[in-house]
Amino acid sequence: MTTERVDVLVVGGGPVGLFVAALLAARGVEVAVWERRSGAPTGSRAIGIHPPSLDAFAAIGLDAPVLREAVRVRQGVARSRGRTLGTLTFDRASTTHPYVATLDQHRTEALLRDALAAAAPDALRTGTALATLERHADHVDAVGTDARGSVAVRARFVVGADGARSAVRDLLGISTTGRDYPDRYAMGDFADVERSAARTSALVDVGPAGVVESFPLPGDRRRYVALLTPSDDPAPDATALAAIVAGRTGVRPDPGSCSMLSGFGVRRRHAERVGVGRVVLVGDAAHEISPIGGQGMNLGWLDAAALAPLLAEGVRTGSAGPWPEYARRRQAVARRAARQAEVNMALGRPFGRPLGRVGAVGREALLRTVLSLPSADGLAGVYAMRWA
Repeated sequence: MTTERVDVLVVGGGPVGLFVAALLAARGVEVAVWERRSGAPTGSRAIGIHPPSLDAFAAIGLDAPVLREAVRVRQGVARSRGRTLGTLTFDRASTTHPYVATLDQHRTEALLRDALAAAAPDALRTGTALATLERHADHVDAVGTDARGSVAVRARFVVGADGARSAVRDLLGISTTGRDYPDRYAMGDFADVERSAARTSALVDVGPAGVVESFPLPGDRRRYVALLTPSDDPAPDATALAAIVAGRTGVRPDPGSCSMLSGFGVRRRHAERVGVGRVVLVGDAAHEISPIGGQGMNLGWLDAAALAPLLAEGVRTGSAGPWPEYARRRQAVARRAARQAEVNMALGRPFGRPLGRVGAVGREALLRTVLSLPSADGLAGVYAMRWA
């Protein structure tokens, strides 16, 4: 078995792994990416791309291709029981991108693959799974498997971008802490039946029966996300999800237009360390948070943007990690994102007895007040991840 030599091996060729690899390749670093999946990206999954990520994409010229395809969401509207509680605009959330972009994850991944291929045509190795890691003072040896058998790489650094069930993290023996939440959600992509004035708005209905969030997507589609309550079907089909949305918001998506349907639970996990020596974790491998709020994928991209210059410098000078300031900063950002996701979930839960209707009315009054204050611009910056 021949051992390939590269500067950096990235394990995981999803959105985060592709981005860190493209950043490194743009800096002249020799990079290889091992991706377990053998086919092209599919599915809409994560859709939100926040202003700091778009700024980071500019380093490899990816911002313009993404924005050519994406919908630009310029405001969020809070509703309840058929009434508008307030509007949060992103006009001042960013000087470069005063909006949140939405794009199907498979399209974002495809554009990232194109960017990597332009800088390093042979870097991405699909159908390749990591099996072992062996750390040394000045390099890391990795062995994996592909359709032809075993493959080996000797790299100066390894980046674990292989998700919440990270093989890299497991091989390093890094444990995680966190918790599982009782909340469960269903989501689906439907033809957009909102009024034309709302076609570029994120809509959040916080009515007494439980939250329904929705976000515009390219092709006149809309992603609906609904909190499931004990009275709901635990695994609704398109008809059942459309009925939940209609019952809580009055808007009736067409079940026949549904192009994606999925359910998810919520958990929070943080790796106790973001790396060991020349091996570093990014994205969900380092921190997994609730999808509510759309922060997770963006956190991973911003991990990548912060890490790539350090790795490039390490390759150039021969220096090795760990980089404690990088670890401290990214762990702090992940903790803040997790707390914000918890607040988002809490705002959308129905009130049980004895609060019931009184609690719902109080929540509506709170949102009306908060969204009417001058400080709402600062709140928009929070939701647009200006702090990340």
